[in-house]
Order: sequence, then structure tokens, then C-alpha cells
Amino acid sequence: MPRIKQFNEEEVLEKAIAIFWEKGYHATSMQDLVDGMRINRASLYDTFGSKEELFDRAFRTYQKNNKKRIADFLHGHPSIKEGISGLLEKAIDSVLSDPVGKGCFVVNTSTELAPSDPAICSSLTDNKAGMEQLFAGYIQSGIDSGEISPDKSPQKIASLLFALYSGIMVLAKFESDKEKLMTTVHTGLGVLD
Repeated sequence: MPRIKQFNEEEVLEKAIAIFWEKGYHATSMQDLVDGMRINRASLYDTFGSKEELFDRAFRTYQKNNKKRIADFLHGHPSIKEGISGLLEKAIDSVLSDPVGKGCFVVNTSTELAPSDPAICSSLTDNKAGMEQLFAGYIQSGIDSGEISPDKSPQKIASLLFALYSGIMVLAKFESDKEKLMTTVHTGLGVLD
């Protein structure tokens, strides 16, 4: 008879996300995962498979949850310009206040694995498309409400916002001057005027 799991899969998956996020894929050992997830090695393999399979599941879970957090944040701001500015400021604050300096899990994964892992590249492409779709819909609501000019292209602005968001997450890892970072944000958001 199979043994009953003595752990909550979602909780240990969140622990795996934290480990991969802090250390990166290559620097994370199976022992790091066993210790950090607080499950035994057999349970880890039985539940999640290989390190690569666990990472893929953790990464996709993070992407899904992150997209929802961003959507919830944006839709909590009726002013489109304030919502986007607030989102970018919140992203900067999260990096600047992190004592470990992890940065953004998606951006970190992009730089570490995209050049050598076609599956991760596909996942990153899907993430980019999903985020751009979210941003484009948000921009369109600003056009519909009259806050943003109707001659603006929601898709082009969404692509720029994704690049600005990703870039600012990289800059915030080594540029600790929030004022400089926010100047970059406000310059980029000039496209909304």
C-alpha cells in the first residue's frame, strides 16, 4: 500500500521556489532542496520527479502566481498611469528591501537558463506573451476611459512595459538609488502621455 504524504504539496513547492530563486538552478543541489523543503529525498522524487521537473513546476507556479499578483495590483488602481507607476515602484522596493538581493525570479532564470534550455525558453516566451496581454488589456482600459490617447497602440506599449519591468528589476540589483530608478521609470512611462 502506498504511503500517505505527510506534507502539503503547495507548501513544499513554495519552499522550492524560494530555494531556486535565491540560489539559481545550477547552484541548487538536491540536498539543498531536501533540506529546504523539509521532505525526504524519496518523497521529493516520488512527488516532483527530477530536479529539472521540480524546477519547471516551481517556475510555472511562480509565473502563474506572479501574473495574478500583478493583475490584482493593477486592477486595484483605477488610474492606469498610477497603476503602472505603482507596480514598477513596488517592484523596485521589493528588490531594494531584500537583504539577499534575489531580484526577480523570472529575470534571473532568463539570464541563467534561457541560452541553454529550450524548455525554459518556451516557458519564458509564454510568460512574456501573458504579461504583455495583461498590460495591453490594462492599457486598452485606459484608452477606453479617456486617460490614454486612442492613437496609442496597447500592444506596442505592453511590449515596452514588459521590457521596462524586466530591465528595472535587473538595474535594481546593483543600483540602490531609488530616485534614479524611478526617474528611469517615469521617463519610460512618458510613452503613455
